[in-house]
Amino acid sequence: MSVIYLLITISIFVAVGFFVAFVIAVKSGQYDDDYTPSVRMLFDDEISKNRTQNSEGKEQNAEV
Repeated sequence: MSVIYLLITISIFVAVGFFVAFVIAVKSGQYDDDYTPSVRMLFDDEISKNRTQNSEGKEQNAEV
């Protein structure tokens, strides 16, 4: 019977430890945005796509 009390006590300490680690991770911003960085490489850069250079080397907006 004393083994059960020991296991319950240890499991409560482990659960509290995981909860504290989770709270620290959330406060540090680890879970803020996990979708955008993974697909950022799939999007084209709109600024460089819409600009061209004329013969004088000046940037000019391209008509799309």
